[in-house]
This record gives sequence, C-alpha cells and structure tokens, in this order.
Amino acid sequence: MSTEASPEIGTGASIAREAGTGIGAGVDTGVAAGAGAGAGTGGETTVAERHVVIGLGGIGGIVARMLVQFLHHVGGPAQVCLVDGDTFEESNRGRQMFRRLGPKSVVVAEELGQAYGDGVTLVPVPEYVTPQRARFLIGEGDVVFCTPDNHATRRVVERRCARLAETALFSGGNDGVEAGNPGTYGNVQVYLRKAGRDVTNRLSTFHPEIARPADKLPTDQGCGELLHAAPQLLFTNLAVASALLGAFYAWRQNVLAYEEAFLDILTGRAVPVRRMVVERSA
Repeated sequence: MSTEASPEIGTGASIAREAGTGIGAGVDTGVAAGAGAGAGTGGETTVAERHVVIGLGGIGGIVARMLVQFLHHVGGPAQVCLVDGDTFEESNRGRQMFRRLGPKSVVVAEELGQAYGDGVTLVPVPEYVTPQRARFLIGEGDVVFCTPDNHATRRVVERRCARLAETALFSGGNDGVEAGNPGTYGNVQVYLRKAGRDVTNRLSTFHPEIARPADKLPTDQGCGELLHAAPQLLFTNLAVASALLGAFYAWRQNVLAYEEAFLDILTGRAVPVRRMVVERSA
C-alpha cells in the first residue's frame, strides 16, 4: 500500500478546492466547495452540487460508482471528490471493484469519467485524510460519504463537519471477518448540521470506538499496520453501500427518519434507529 500522492496529480487537497478541476467535462460548479446541502431531517431539501467520497475500498468504491451515475442521471452540474491515499492491488479483487492497478482515486476517476464525465466533474485526491487536509477537502454545504477502514479517520471527518454550519455526513462500515465475526454485520450513520446546529447526533456520541479510536490514521501507521486489515465480505460491502445511498436518497427527498441503521445480510434484518439529539460543542 502506498501513502504517497501520485506525482502526476499533485497535491489533491488543494486541487479539491478548485471548481471544475478534474476528470470529465470540467463542469463549472461555482468555485466554492459545497453549493448548499439540504438539512434532510427537519429542513427544506436543496440539491448539493459538491460531494466528497472518503475511502474507495469495498464500500466506498461502490458508493462512488452509484453516486456518480445517479448525479449524472438527475442532471445539473455536480462535482465529486474521490479521496483515498491507497492503491488497488491484486489482493483486493475478492472484495473491491477496479479495472486496473494503481492509485484508487485516480483509477476510479478515470473509469467514471469515461462514462459520466459529460455531466459530473470528478476530482481524484490520492491522499489520506488528516486534520489539516480535512479543512481543504470538506467545506460548507458539502455532502460527505465516509467509508474508511479505520475509526481514526471517521473521528477526523466528524470533527471537521462539526465546525461547519451546513453539511451532511453519511458514514458506513462493517465488522470484517475476524475474531469470530462472520463479517455479515454492518451499520450506517447520518450526521446532519443546519444553521450551525446538530440535526442528528454525531458519529461518536453513541460509539466510544469512534470517540476514542484504538486505531491510527493511515498516515501514522507503519507498513505492517497498513498491510493488516480484517478481510471483508463482498456482499456485506454491497449491503452497506446500498444502505448509505438509501439514507442519502431519503435525505434528498426530505423523508429521512433515522440517524443510524444496523444490518445483517444473513438474517435480512435492517434496524433503523432515531434518537434525541445530544447537544455538544465543536
């Protein structure tokens, strides 16, 4: 796995802030990141023009493909930033989708640009998220999909979103196949902010594993730690990606009635959860 940015792309975090920059038709999205995220729960829905997908592995790769296809279909200018510092390798083929080896963000952007670049601007960011980069990657009004394989990144993304007045964060993951877990469980969380207030609870409020991550950011890990990852089940990745996009669509339609959902593909169960919002400072 590589932590280096692709030299032909340059500094992705800075590129991500420039409108109309990336693979595709170069649609002008209005320069500023985030052209306006609707509140979904408890507010009028506004179509967002800028989306950020963080993590392009088993779940995020599916989310990115379906999201871009959907945005292309509904029309209107849209920009999607594809963020991942990792590379596709042969060992990934059992649980991830890709046409060639190489930097994940670049490979996915190339693939989607060929099919949907006439309506969606794709910005590859071949870097891992850090607190510093998050400030450039995620701006007011952005819609963020967070699907990394570590909770440390989720915590960084959550903290960045908590400082914004308007944003929508959709986070999803699964347990992996290890330590007796069958790898069939997954969950989806939705964190919304409107007018500077939390509309739903933050990712870490009811999840101590996110509030106090036992893992590290990929940029802080050694080679051995980067190579170790719990095997994932392709079908669980697909189910979590579908649940993430379902929550996103419900939010867009202003009918989202939950902030978290738990699922198990073996039993076919999906349990939505709605909670009172716990007030917290940024």
